[in-house]
Amino acid sequence: MNTAADKERISLTIDGKQVEVDKGFTVLEAARQAGVYIPTLCYHPSLQPYGGCRMCIVQIEGLRGFPTSCTTPATNGMKVTTNSYEIQELRKGIFELLVSEHPMTCLTCAKNQRCELQEVATYIGLQEVTLEPTYRTDPVLTDSPFFDRDYNLCILCGRCVRICQEIRGAGAISFTYRGSQTLPGTAFNKPLLESACQSCGACVDACPTGALMERNNKWSGPADRSAVTTCPYCGVGCQLRIESKDNKILRSTPVEIPPNNGQACVKGRFGIGEFVNHPDRLTTPLIKRNGQFEEASWDEALDFIASKFNNYKGDRFACVSSSRCTNEDNYAAQKFTRAVMQTNNVDNCARV
Repeated sequence: MNTAADKERISLTIDGKQVEVDKGFTVLEAARQAGVYIPTLCYHPSLQPYGGCRMCIVQIEGLRGFPTSCTTPATNGMKVTTNSYEIQELRKGIFELLVSEHPMTCLTCAKNQRCELQEVATYIGLQEVTLEPTYRTDPVLTDSPFFDRDYNLCILCGRCVRICQEIRGAGAISFTYRGSQTLPGTAFNKPLLESACQSCGACVDACPTGALMERNNKWSGPADRSAVTTCPYCGVGCQLRIESKDNKILRSTPVEIPPNNGQACVKGRFGIGEFVNHPDRLTTPLIKRNGQFEEASWDEALDFIASKFNNYKGDRFACVSSSRCTNEDNYAAQKFTRAVMQTNNVDNCARV
């Protein structure tokens, strides 16, 4: 079994900077490891190199033309230039063709300030589009219960199609039509719920623009803080990034680390924020008096529960906890059951 220490290392130069990486890295991966920014739109770390958007072109000494760094293997002694005048002019031309079909409505776009297209435009310094725009006028599709599809904002990077096919294995969407009419879509334009769509949201996470957007908190803008935590819905232990704003959960997105490696199920992706923020959730303890539930203080509720617990220590007591609680709450529940109530009668649906 080969370990990380057994891997062959190679050395190359990127923009005059000496970089050492494992053999098998692409030029783009080597640059990213060295902290050198190369713009990309069709590239995604979970997908096979595609080279479709042409934004990651570079110059390599001894090699003709401008190869795409995402598809070019790094070799020992290679000398790479990522930001020469020629490269930047080519990128501007390619990018101008791309955005000539993309609505310039950033201020009214739900992906504003979180859009990869904006990041690339800033980097290459595009100041104006001289080409005549040819915008689509397609209706926004709302056939998914969790996200909207606005293909007027699609740049045909193919990330949604490839992640659905390569990673999820669902194949719910593919490129439809040809030429200027090409769009990602379902077979025979059927609604997503009638296709093989799993509502996992992988396509939404992969989309670099606002073409695919989760409907819940769509217009809430960027989060003001985030934290990585373990999804509480089952025992797999998927790692999610919880984004919040004004003490309200905006969204949960999968993190590119084991065990889920950037993927999530429909519950982990769309069920956490919707549940936590639901208006029907109780915010005050209730105690039943004369057959009716009445609001009570936390001290009153805890004293009432403690008085009942005194009569049920040992195997007369059982605790069933919820996976919708935090992991810390569930740990405290099982610890209380074993240490205080002196029984192992504890269960949770996250064990499945």
